Amino acid sequence: MAISYNKLWKLLIDRKMSKADLRRAAGLTPNTLTKLNRDEEVTLETLGKICGALGVNVGDIVDIIPEAK
Repeated sequence: MAISYNKLWKLLIDRKMSKADLRRAAGLTPNTLTKLNRDEEVTLETLGKICGALGVNVGDIVDIIPEAK
Protein backbone atom coordinates (compact mmCIF):
# COMPACT_ATOMS: atom_id res chain seq x y z
CA MET A 1 0.00 0.00 0.00
CA ALA A 2 1.38 3.38 -1.00
CA ILE A 3 0.50 6.85 0.23
CA SER A 4 0.24 9.96 -1.91
CA TYR A 5 0.02 13.53 -0.64
CA ASN A 6 -0.63 15.01 -4.10
CA LYS A 7 -4.01 16.30 -2.91
CA LEU A 8 -2.22 18.25 -0.17
CA TRP A 9 0.21 19.88 -2.60
CA LYS A 10 -2.63 20.81 -4.98
CA LEU A 11 -4.57 22.29 -2.06
CA LEU A 12 -1.57 24.42 -1.09
CA ILE A 13 -1.27 25.67 -4.68
CA ASP A 14 -4.98 26.55 -4.75
CA ARG A 15 -4.59 28.49 -1.49
CA LYS A 16 -1.32 30.10 -2.63
CA MET A 17 0.50 28.65 0.38
CA SER A 18 4.08 27.46 0.38
CA LYS A 19 5.25 24.33 2.14
CA ALA A 20 7.02 26.59 4.62
CA ASP A 21 3.70 28.34 5.33
CA LEU A 22 2.11 24.95 6.00
CA ARG A 23 4.97 23.94 8.27
CA ARG A 24 4.55 27.08 10.38
CA ALA A 25 0.73 26.95 10.43
CA ALA A 26 0.58 23.29 11.47
CA GLY A 27 3.64 23.34 13.73
CA LEU A 28 5.47 20.65 11.74
CA THR A 29 9.15 19.83 11.99
CA PRO A 30 11.38 19.99 8.90
CA ASN A 31 11.81 16.20 9.10
CA THR A 32 8.06 15.68 8.91
CA LEU A 33 7.82 17.89 5.85
CA THR A 34 10.59 15.84 4.25
CA LYS A 35 8.57 12.66 4.89
CA LEU A 36 5.53 14.25 3.28
CA ASN A 37 7.60 15.29 0.24
CA ARG A 38 8.76 11.69 -0.15
CA ASP A 39 5.24 10.24 0.24
CA GLU A 40 6.31 8.43 3.39
CA GLU A 41 4.05 7.54 6.31
CA VAL A 42 3.47 10.12 9.03
CA THR A 43 1.48 9.85 12.24
CA LEU A 44 -2.24 10.43 12.43
CA GLU A 45 -1.48 13.25 14.86
CA THR A 46 0.54 14.98 12.13
CA LEU A 47 -2.27 14.58 9.62
CA GLY A 48 -4.64 15.99 12.24
CA LYS A 49 -2.46 19.07 12.69
CA ILE A 50 -2.40 19.65 8.93
CA CYS A 51 -6.17 19.19 8.66
CA GLY A 52 -6.72 21.59 11.55
CA ALA A 53 -4.47 24.23 10.03
CA LEU A 54 -6.15 23.98 6.63
CA GLY A 55 -9.71 23.32 7.80
CA VAL A 56 -10.08 20.09 5.80
CA ASN A 57 -10.56 16.35 6.38
CA VAL A 58 -7.88 13.67 6.00
CA GLY A 59 -9.40 12.46 2.73
CA ASP A 60 -8.84 15.94 1.29
CA ILE A 61 -5.04 15.67 1.68
CA VAL A 62 -4.14 11.95 1.46
CA ASP A 63 -4.70 9.14 -1.04
CA ILE A 64 -4.10 5.50 -0.22
CA ILE A 65 -3.00 3.63 -3.34
CA PRO A 66 -3.46 -0.16 -3.20
CA GLU A 67 -0.61 -2.25 -4.53
CA ALA A 68 -1.19 -4.28 -7.68
CA LYS A 69 -1.52 -8.01 -7.06
